[in-house]
Amino acid sequence: MKLGFVGLGKMGMNMVQRLLNDGHEVVAYARTDSTVQKAVDMGAAGAESLQDMVEKLPGPRIIWIMVPAGKATEETVANFSELLDKGDVLIDGGNSLYKDSMRRSQELKTKNISFMDVGTSGGIWGLQIGYCMMIGGDKEIFRTAEPLFKTLAPENGYAHVGPHGSGHFVKMVHNGIEYAMLQAYAEGFEILHAKKEFDLDLQSISHLWNQGSVIRSWLLELAESAFGKDAKLDSIKGYVEDSGEGRWTVAEAIDLDVPAPTITISLLERFRSRQDESFSAKVIAALRNEFGGHAVKTKK
Repeated sequence: MKLGFVGLGKMGMNMVQRLLNDGHEVVAYARTDSTVQKAVDMGAAGAESLQDMVEKLPGPRIIWIMVPAGKATEETVANFSELLDKGDVLIDGGNSLYKDSMRRSQELKTKNISFMDVGTSGGIWGLQIGYCMMIGGDKEIFRTAEPLFKTLAPENGYAHVGPHGSGHFVKMVHNGIEYAMLQAYAEGFEILHAKKEFDLDLQSISHLWNQGSVIRSWLLELAESAFGKDAKLDSIKGYVEDSGEGRWTVAEAIDLDVPAPTITISLLERFRSRQDESFSAKVIAALRNEFGGHAVKTKK
């Protein structure tokens, strides 16, 4: 198939490479010329603008956007809504809020442009092993674009999960689960690390746990890799960002009256990681001193 691809970050560039490797024709665009040139060097055709991309694609067009959620996606979709023709298909493979995807699908529908929201998981490893794809939108359009999903995903690694918005909704919950899994591994390894008398080899233990244990996983394989590079993670600051999808998952759980304490706490722990010094911890220390005379540590 021939398609346009907008957004050539680490993930987007690898997706373009995977598409090219399987014989698809790609017209690629990014904000910087040097990034577009990298895609051209891999075999893609370059576009100088969104308008140029549209002109280089025969109708009906398929365009895949892989840009950050929020303003960047909003502007890109809005621009394409003015450039595309009846029967064209726009695919958002980023981490957009599912409610935005539902709205965008309806806005594009008024112009007879089809929209698909594709939750995409796989990170920088997708080029090698493929991307898990959670796809929302009309079933007929899904079938039209299915050759792309077959190329990008591993075997049985993609599915049409429901109507517009459902792909990004499923991906949102996927990332919420990811938050909780990461937190569980993090706490476990911190306990192991704290047991100084045993001088435990965390890389070795990661490898061991992946040999048939009930907590074996790809994340644990990545932990083994990380500990192999830096046994005590001395080079890394314990500051953890969040992409926004954990927040959306917790908010959705509240709206649906679904208890999700583990995911919620894992999100709050990320906020805690960004504090150089916790004021709430200061309050607790002060109160313990007030009611029980417990010692406090003072600043020098």
